[in-house]
Amino acid sequence: MILRAPASSANLGPGFDCVAVALDLWNELEVTDGAGVEVEGVGADEIPADLTNLGVKAYAKLADPAGKRFRFVNRIPLERGLGSSAAAIVLGLVAARPDASADELLATALELESHGDNLAATLVGGVTLMCDRHITRIADTLPLAPVAVVPQLRVRTALSRHALPELVPHADATVTAGHATLLGAAIASGDGDLFVRALVDRLHQPYRPSKILDAVHADLPPGARGATLSGSGPTVIVWADDPAACGAALRDRFPLHKVLELRVTPHGTLG
Repeated sequence: MILRAPASSANLGPGFDCVAVALDLWNELEVTDGAGVEVEGVGADEIPADLTNLGVKAYAKLADPAGKRFRFVNRIPLERGLGSSAAAIVLGLVAARPDASADELLATALELESHGDNLAATLVGGVTLMCDRHITRIADTLPLAPVAVVPQLRVRTALSRHALPELVPHADATVTAGHATLLGAAIASGDGDLFVRALVDRLHQPYRPSKILDAVHADLPPGARGATLSGSGPTVIVWADDPAACGAALRDRFPLHKVLELRVTPHGTLG
């Protein structure tokens, strides 16, 4: 069995903890008869190659890993806000129960990972809304293309979460709720102008400082229309109607960071 799981970017500005999009950057898992765990690619020198591997732990939630050999090929950067842990978990779960529904797999996945938004997009692809432990697939794609600026710096989501206040002003909640509604309308209609207007957030991005996001907002590169923090960061997604021009400009501006011209993929985890 060979499976592929996509990267994901969560929140999309005001869609905090509920909206995510699957990206055309894939991790793979091959399961064969045998024994042992092998990790290749990103994180090969630090991800456990034993039964404590997150993907194997996910598999063990639904099936016995005894007598199986697991070979992971990773391409999603670790701890950069691109859903690497969600991809590992979903690969393990789908390998164990390929006949299970997305909501069934989500329920099990949430025992290992609290970020249901990333899990939802990784499971079913496209643009997703995760609410009340249920996945709603909103669209196949978005009106603008994602260009990711991936810093060398890592951010642990749990630590980033601690930076968020327990309470926010009612005015900030109102502004974010309104823009989240606008975001849904933009996605459903495929309206790029509406999508850009919707990317206003006061719930999480102001409490997660990003020099990259601030720099992009202050001076949008050619071909860019807006930008959001990817999940809890540090990756920034620049939304572009000309991703090639945008990507080239971002590489010139941020030579120490990796710039990836990505696509929204309508496909979730594939076998």
